[in-house]
Amino acid sequence: MNSTALPLPAAATGSGPAPSPLPLAASRNELGRNERRLLVAGVASAHLFALWGLLQIDAVRDAVREVSPLVVDFIAVEAPPKPERPSPPPPRPPLPQPRVTPAPVIATAPTPVPAPAPFVVPAPLPAPAPVAVVDAPPAPLAPPAPVPPAPAKRLPPSAVRYRVQPPIEVPMASRRLGESGTVVLRVLVGIDGRPKQITLHKSSGHQRLDDQALQAMRRAQFEPYREDGTALEGDVLAPLEYTIE
Repeated sequence: MNSTALPLPAAATGSGPAPSPLPLAASRNELGRNERRLLVAGVASAHLFALWGLLQIDAVRDAVREVSPLVVDFIAVEAPPKPERPSPPPPRPPLPQPRVTPAPVIATAPTPVPAPAPFVVPAPLPAPAPVAVVDAPPAPLAPPAPVPPAPAKRLPPSAVRYRVQPPIEVPMASRRLGESGTVVLRVLVGIDGRPKQITLHKSSGHQRLDDQALQAMRRAQFEPYREDGTALEGDVLAPLEYTIE
């Protein structure tokens, strides 16, 4: 296969006139200083506008906030001035001591001592008159001491009977609270059958029932206890039962 050589341009062969410059290069050279400044400002504005658009995206703004360095300025605080200590006051001069003039000593004449009075022997006292002794009446004899009464006889509950029954009534407060029980009283029965002394022998466990039993027994009356036809006082235990029907 035969090859044919192509003709080279005149610049390559080194002969002929020099090529004319490109129009782009000529235009670049022809740009003035003001035009270059406007071109640089336009490029910078385009980059700033593109950067502003990127910052409107939340992910980009968060990344920039994390990457941006934290600048901390340390402000030195001036120490408050120390208060100046007040200078001590100057010492006071010593006060002049007053001169004390001793009082003159005046000698007085001694007081005359009176002469002692002469001693006079007192006259003897007259002898007392004799007192006639009269026999005094004998002192009255003290009355005989009263003989204490014989203690009351302890009686069984079956030995006495009621003439008037004690009015047993359950208080309203005890009814509401459901209080019940038996109260045992010790009663001293007189010869007339009336209770002379009433004491609590055994409690029911409820104060209201015990108080009502004592009041009811004061209104009761017994048949007098008798031995050989003679009425005697007797001490008896009287039970009072309180139930809620």
